[in-house]
Amino acid sequence: MKQCRILVVEDDERILNFLRSKLKASGYEVSTANDGVQGLEQAQAQEPNLIVLDLLMPKMSGLDMLRELRSFSSIPVIILTAKGDDIDKIKGFQLGADDYLTKPFNPDELIARIEAVMRRVEQLKRLDIPEKISLGQITIDFKRHDISVGDEERYLTRTEWFLLSQLVKNAGRLMLYENLLTQIWGPEYRNDVQLLRTCISRLRRKIETDPDNPKLIRTIPRSGYILDKPVSQ
Repeated sequence: MKQCRILVVEDDERILNFLRSKLKASGYEVSTANDGVQGLEQAQAQEPNLIVLDLLMPKMSGLDMLRELRSFSSIPVIILTAKGDDIDKIKGFQLGADDYLTKPFNPDELIARIEAVMRRVEQLKRLDIPEKISLGQITIDFKRHDISVGDEERYLTRTEWFLLSQLVKNAGRLMLYENLLTQIWGPEYRNDVQLLRTCISRLRRKIETDPDNPKLIRTIPRSGYILDKPVSQ
């Protein structure tokens, strides 16, 4: 679990030094960047296992860096920021963040969240689902992490892959809001239905022929979601 490299992107030197010491003491390899531009360069050069990302930074904000990062990488990202508004949190998840922690923060909670995200990464690798399935015009290759709609390839973030995997694994069964939230993000998110709706909406835009009238991922009002049984290949 802890033999991994973490990239911390933070412009406050005091916080950066504190996080470097805390993460190293917890057994992680650590690299750092002071702004979003450096963060992207480090992410491409070093391919870290996880990124801890501040939002308010010079040259390139954390959200802009995350947007650029998701154009070429699914590296897990935990946003760490003083901006605690729900709109910023939702925007971060819409862009593909895996978790969100508001400053001031408990460093032990950050370590716990890092470990939780890394566990989810490992769980995704071990899910007992077919290697390749078809959902109408959609072909999903879980082994290669490839998805295509007709002849067009689509990109999913790691969280979207995990969410889709859970729906496929439980195809034909109602997945309650709290069950999906707990499995994807952890027990502290079990009541954050808006977060789940945001992620489902983003996933539908990528895999549904008509996202406004979804046929694959069906909503069960005030309860959860059902994905109809796919065809294995």
